[in-house]
Amino acid sequence: MSDDPTAYNMSAAYSPGAGVPHWLNKGDNAWQMVAATLVGMQSMPGLVILYGSIVKKKWAVNSAFMALYAFAAVWLCWVTWGYQMSFGEKLLPFWGKAGHAFGQGVLLGQAALPATEHHYHDGPIETAGIAPFYPMASMVYFQCVFAAITLILLAGSLLGRMNFKAWMLFVPLWLTFSYTIGAFSIWGGGFLFHWGVMDYSGGYVIHLSSGVAGFTAAYWVGPRSTKDRERFPPNNVLLMLTGAGILWMGWAGFNGGDPYSANVDSSLAVLNTNICAATSLLVWTCLDVIFFKKPSVIGAVQGMITGLVCITPGAGLVQGWAAIVMGMLSGSIPWFTMMVVHKRSRLLQQVDDTLGVFHTHAVAGVLGGVTTGLFAHPSLCPLFLPVTNSRGAFYGSGIQLGKQLGGALFIISWNVVVTSLVCLVVRLVVPLRMPDDELAIGDDAVHGEEAYALWGDGEKFDSTKHGWYSENDTQHNKAPSGVTQDV
Repeated sequence: MSDDPTAYNMSAAYSPGAGVPHWLNKGDNAWQMVAATLVGMQSMPGLVILYGSIVKKKWAVNSAFMALYAFAAVWLCWVTWGYQMSFGEKLLPFWGKAGHAFGQGVLLGQAALPATEHHYHDGPIETAGIAPFYPMASMVYFQCVFAAITLILLAGSLLGRMNFKAWMLFVPLWLTFSYTIGAFSIWGGGFLFHWGVMDYSGGYVIHLSSGVAGFTAAYWVGPRSTKDRERFPPNNVLLMLTGAGILWMGWAGFNGGDPYSANVDSSLAVLNTNICAATSLLVWTCLDVIFFKKPSVIGAVQGMITGLVCITPGAGLVQGWAAIVMGMLSGSIPWFTMMVVHKRSRLLQQVDDTLGVFHTHAVAGVLGGVTTGLFAHPSLCPLFLPVTNSRGAFYGSGIQLGKQLGGALFIISWNVVVTSLVCLVVRLVVPLRMPDDELAIGDDAVHGEEAYALWGDGEKFDSTKHGWYSENDTQHNKAPSGVTQDV
């Protein structure tokens, strides 16, 4: 044995033992933890910053805090019961058995999704169950940040008026009775997983569900104040771009981590993600210039988001040219629904979806699922899907398009019903909407805090409060020359 302690420690780190089991692939494990951290950063600080800056100044603290609270609350719910309900043993065709995920007996063993073993109709195994080469702790971590960002995206529909106490109750209830259902059904080994619905990284589980649930919850919560609905300018556009940039770059982990290994499909997914997002942003900006004569930064961010959402169901399943086509569609169809259809639809006008999450996530999520059903390449599908010979309609399988539409219909229906029930239950305990006096004031009334401590913000000059000298100095009881009394 070497007398050099450095040499000993290095050899121990790579020697078989309790800390380095034979099944552990350190590259896969490292990438999975990095991918999970990137997704976590999309929420915290990404969407916290984005929400806090894209809203009216008086709602900056409340909007950022809703995202922060959801991120924290999901963690505890996830390890206590949520993970096993989403990725554990099968209880029902759409739900896993509840159970905790914080004991070392669970977390230090090899990750496995027990319900994902896929069989032919006559019994033999068609595809082995998912068992990545890293510990369960990495899997629990990775899936948790996906659950958290779903609730935060949903919150975008409710900013500027939802009672924060109602939000505190809504988050664990919706996670338990809505998110876990979609996750298990499509990813964890549920009936849509075995049917062969394609959702590479959450176009349905995350984006469609958050868009539909957000719109439904917005209906039950009610609208913002009339004044806020008429004028709701962002309080800091440059800070909004910072949050948007974190969101975009974090999508490398969002889509790149879902093969559950650092393989070739992971690389393809990351590249396609950026291709589609860039194309969508450019198309949305061009449409703004053509029809409104000005390029809008907020519009560009919306186009970026719709592109990221659209590619998510098929990031590792389609070729680069298809990612460009998907970007063109995601930069135009959600633009049309938001700018044209929304203004002509009585239902869309009645429901106050603050950030337009229905358009950017529900519409773009369905679009991504459908286009994946068209463009999924037969040589890429086996790298991810349990059903052999899967392919998009463009390559001769119209059945896949039907599966995609069926999966979308299930997610939409479930979220409308369950989100409505959750809102009705919460309403029995606490009002869903803030009282009018809090709506008029904003952060200061709700939290006793304000985002920006600007001197004289909206106040009349009062020499006893803002004077240049102390109020006891009777010789100097007015402001210096040149300072106006009304600020």
